[in-house]
Amino acid sequence: MIKYIAKRLLLMVPMLLGISLLTLLIMHLSPGDPTSLRYGLNPEVSGSARAQLKELYNLDKPFVVQYGCWLKRVVTLDFGRSFVDNRPVIDKIKERLPATLLLQISALLLIFSIAIPVGVLSAVKQNSFFDKVTTFLVFIGFATPTFWLALMLMRLFSFELEWFPVSGMSPWYAQYMSLPQRIGDILWHLVLPLVTLAFTGLASLSRYVRYSMLEVIRQDYIRTARAKGLAENRIIFKHALKNALLPVVTILGMTLPALIGGSFIFETIFAWPGMGRLGYMSIMQYDYPTVMGVGIISVFLTLLGILISDILYAAIDPRIRYE
Repeated sequence: MIKYIAKRLLLMVPMLLGISLLTLLIMHLSPGDPTSLRYGLNPEVSGSARAQLKELYNLDKPFVVQYGCWLKRVVTLDFGRSFVDNRPVIDKIKERLPATLLLQISALLLIFSIAIPVGVLSAVKQNSFFDKVTTFLVFIGFATPTFWLALMLMRLFSFELEWFPVSGMSPWYAQYMSLPQRIGDILWHLVLPLVTLAFTGLASLSRYVRYSMLEVIRQDYIRTARAKGLAENRIIFKHALKNALLPVVTILGMTLPALIGGSFIFETIFAWPGMGRLGYMSIMQYDYPTVMGVGIISVFLTLLGILISDILYAAIDPRIRYE
């Protein structure tokens, strides 16, 4: 297992290099540049000042040289300085990463804690009223655009009912709150982004669990267990569920990229101070170092999540061994 993990970690290196190279290439191919954004059409800024700015950030050098300079710094975990405020990119990411992890980990916990029981009950009670209702709700979940859902939730629960905050993670006066009050306020701000982010994943995962459970409970060993007179709960939750979870682990590897990619949209809509919003604002400002830093960290977290899902295969099914 250790050899397999080391091999997978080494395979991440060329993937990270390829994705970072593609990200920088896309930024360069996009119209505009950092100097135009900073100075615009200001006639007071001379051409020499623009040239000095490009030279300061190596923007006057060829694309390959720029990527080489960035790669040389990244080896020492130096992502450079932001074009916007000249702050170290790694410091900006450190500030935003906890908020993104809080949102994504909470979404994963919510998705799995609800989807697995719903999928199991739908399979056990196939064609029942509960199964038909959940199937109908799942189709609604698949058909609903999540960005539209986010806006509708904000309008209903924030503007009309005024139950939840409109946006952000904490109010300006949070520094005057006690620690329990501050934690409670963060959780209150978390509700709408969390529900929106988990909505689509909840619908898809519950269907996967249902189909997997239906296949498992029709196996011969389940019939044998019932013939022996074992309790139905023990058959379902001890024998069937463990085998049915193996395909579900695959969904974990696909859910993480969706959550990380979706965080760019949801964090922007809800003004959640995470990496997704930082990446979006950096793209709009042509802040190459910050975009590269956010992109490489997001890709690393995605690949790490896929690796964890592969490792869980062996934990769930002892027949699987990695070499």
